[in-house]
Amino acid sequence: MFIDYAKIHVIAGVGGSGCMSFHREKFVPKGGPDGGDGGAGGSIIVRGNRHLRTLQDYAYRKEYRAKRGQHGMGSNRHGKKGPDIVLEVPLGTVIKDADTGEILADIVADGQQAVVARGGRGGRGNARFATPTHRSPREWEVGEPGEDRWIELELKLIADIGLVGLPNAGKSTLLSRISSARPKIADYPFTTLQPNLGIVPYRDTTTFVVADIPGLIEGAHEGKGLGHQFLRHIERTRALAYLIDLQDENPVETFRLLRNELAAYSQVLVQKPAMIVLTKLDLFPEPVELKGFDEQLEQIAISAVRGDHLQELIDRFYALIEQAKKQEEFAGQSEGPETEAFAGSRSNAE
Repeated sequence: MFIDYAKIHVIAGVGGSGCMSFHREKFVPKGGPDGGDGGAGGSIIVRGNRHLRTLQDYAYRKEYRAKRGQHGMGSNRHGKKGPDIVLEVPLGTVIKDADTGEILADIVADGQQAVVARGGRGGRGNARFATPTHRSPREWEVGEPGEDRWIELELKLIADIGLVGLPNAGKSTLLSRISSARPKIADYPFTTLQPNLGIVPYRDTTTFVVADIPGLIEGAHEGKGLGHQFLRHIERTRALAYLIDLQDENPVETFRLLRNELAAYSQVLVQKPAMIVLTKLDLFPEPVELKGFDEQLEQIAISAVRGDHLQELIDRFYALIEQAKKQEEFAGQSEGPETEAFAGSRSNAE
C-alpha cells in the first residue's frame, strides 16, 4: 500500500536524575561529595533511506517513546544516555510540527538525519555543587523531560520528470515502455491511484527518474479527486511533461486546464521547464501536430503502444532535465550571500 502522509506522536526520553553521594572508605569516614550526573534521555531521530518508497510503517503505529537516561551513581559515575529511536523514511519526506506547521526537516539524501524530539538533559549530581565554602552539598537535580510533540510526515516524491495529464492519458503505459516500472494499466480512468517511479536508462551512460502522477481533474487544486495528495508530488519534480490524449475533443483546452490547476496550487509548478507529449499516435494514420498550445513549449507526438518516437522523447526528456539543472544553478547563484546557508542545505536529489 502506498502511504504518503502520516501523523505520529514522538516523545523523547527523560533525563536521568543526578545522585547525592559521599565518598566512603576505610579510614576516610568523611569523604567529599561524589554523586554522578544523570544521563540524557534518548532522542527521536528521523533518517532518510533510499530503499523506502512509502510511509506505510507509520500508518498504524502512532506513538514512539524513547527511554530515559540512566540515573547518576556514587563514585562520580555518570548515568548512560538513553538509546535513541531512529525512524527511517523515504527520500523526499518533509517533517512538520503538527501544531505550528513549522518545518523541522526536509529529508532529501540517503542517511540524512534530523532530531525531531530531543532527549531531556540529565540532572547534576551533588559533586557538581561543591565549592570551597560548601564542601558537603546535598543538592542534586532531577532529569529534565524530553521534547514531546505530534509531527506530520509528508512524502513528496523526488523525480527528474513528472508526467502530468488527465486520467487515462497514457501516463502509465508510457512509463512502462521507457523504464522497468510496471504500474497498473487499464482502459478506464483513475487506474493509477498512487504515484509510480521509473528509472530510465539513457545512452548507456546515465539514468534519470520519471514519475507517473495520478490523473488530475478540474478542481484538483481544491482537493477534488485527491488533488492535493497528487499535486504535492509534482513539487519535487525538476521538469514536467504534459500528456494530452490525441482522442481528446479539445486537447488545447485540456492543456490549459492542467496548467491552470498547477498554477492555482502553486505558481512554482508552472515555472518549471516543460514540454507537451501527444499520446496514442497509433490511433491516427496521418502525422499530427496541433496548434494553439504554448509556443514556448516543445511538442512531440508518440505512441507508447507501438513505440513511435520513444527514443526521441527520451532524448528530449534528458535535454529538459539539463535545462532544469541550469535553472537551479542560476537560482542558487542569484540567492546571494544572505541565503547561502540555506542553499547549502539542499541536496542533489538524483
